[in-house]
Amino acid sequence: MSGVLYLIPNTLGDGDTDALAAVLPAPVRARAAALHYYIGENAKTTRVFLKKVGTERPIQEIEVRELNVNTPPGAIDALLKPILAGTDAGLVSEAGCPAVADPGALLVRRAHERGVKVVPMVGPSSILLALMASGLNGQSFAFHGYLPIDAAERVKRLRDLEQQSRKARQTQIFIETPYRNKALLDTLIATCAPSTLLCVAVDLTLENETIASRAISDWKKKPAPDLHKRPAIFLLLAN
Repeated sequence: MSGVLYLIPNTLGDGDTDALAAVLPAPVRARAAALHYYIGENAKTTRVFLKKVGTERPIQEIEVRELNVNTPPGAIDALLKPILAGTDAGLVSEAGCPAVADPGALLVRRAHERGVKVVPMVGPSSILLALMASGLNGQSFAFHGYLPIDAAERVKRLRDLEQQSRKARQTQIFIETPYRNKALLDTLIATCAPSTLLCVAVDLTLENETIASRAISDWKKKPAPDLHKRPAIFLLLAN
């Protein structure tokens, strides 16, 4: 009988054990502490996470394997092999929920194909937290990941998303590499219609959390929060 693949959420930023306890329920932390086989994007940071969790056995006795954007598809079965042999495993992301905007989705898909039980566990998702706090349409929304880097392509993509939002009354959600946040915000303010609603959620669940949601016309009048090198979620809803 195969083991279980547990999807273990992580914090959304650096923090100590208390920070982890603030966003992960006790049953999730207990399950995470009991597992002795882990799959994460980076072995070093996965072990940092396990240190915060407080594992039942020494961390050096816990097997940690990597699954990231450089992992070839053919290596997925090797990661599943211990689970198929009966070992329970934890899949953990660098931040937030595994398999959401995360390469772990490939492992989860293959686990289903091989008949492995998959158990998602409760923890922070920056995408959903930002949507909750935005005041935008939570009944219909779409996450698009990163927008094009090229300036002209980015403007075209934003106009397409704004049009789609206006037609379907759908909240559009996207992210950016932290050091390009300010450039993206400037493009949004210059490109979108004055009545379009824009929410920017920064450092969610962290001490410096900042959430601002207002029309583009108001973004032009009021100072924007400092976005430099801070993880942010952008959401827009066109009227």
